[in-house]
Amino acid sequence: MLGWIIPPPKKPVKTKWDFDKEREEKVHWLIRKGLLKSHLVIEAMMKVPREDFIPKLYRDYAYMEVPLPIPGRNATISCPHSYPLFYEALSLSKGDKFLEVGAGSGYGAALAREIVGSEGCVVTVEIDSETYRFAKENLHRLGYTDLEVILGDGAYGYPAKSPYDKICITASCKRIPESLIQQLKPGSRLITPMGPPDAEQDLVLLVKEKKRGLRVSYLDKVLYVPLRGPYGF
Repeated sequence: MLGWIIPPPKKPVKTKWDFDKEREEKVHWLIRKGLLKSHLVIEAMMKVPREDFIPKLYRDYAYMEVPLPIPGRNATISCPHSYPLFYEALSLSKGDKFLEVGAGSGYGAALAREIVGSEGCVVTVEIDSETYRFAKENLHRLGYTDLEVILGDGAYGYPAKSPYDKICITASCKRIPESLIQQLKPGSRLITPMGPPDAEQDLVLLVKEKKRGLRVSYLDKVLYVPLRGPYGF
């Protein structure tokens, strides 16, 4: 799967105590690595049980630094470090209106909901119907019912809730979709991987400045599944 070595499926044996301990250890590891800084993101990652967003046969691997398969075509839940990598660069904050392109397991939307709080808004859009059902079931089972989970092509955004403070694309694209740029507020941010599949991609941060237009910076090398639709590969 895109160069990652995925561990084999197995019957889960870990307890809630095991997962709580692993979650805490992972958060401290991310802090030591300098990937996790914001107290809001730290609190969210400590609170949201990543293991509950992973299919049963991969559940015991929840805090390993590998993407894991989820229902849907080539669908995965990203490595644990990917979420602070994106959300720290976005400066995702309390009260933000946030759009996620690619719901995946629903884990990213749950983290975002904890970060933006009740005064914020989270919309996540998923193109694959099987993945969409998986994400929505996970979110609702864990009580995240106060966010929008939409079945559709996220490259076109979700105009009904626009404009957004922050947008996150969780798959690699050829170019940043114009619809998403239009749905950003002035002074807001968008983050996305860019580049072809099966090779390292650039993690790109776009800032829609109020007076100077669009500013793009390159943050890191990443490896993501490709976006589907006209902006994908």
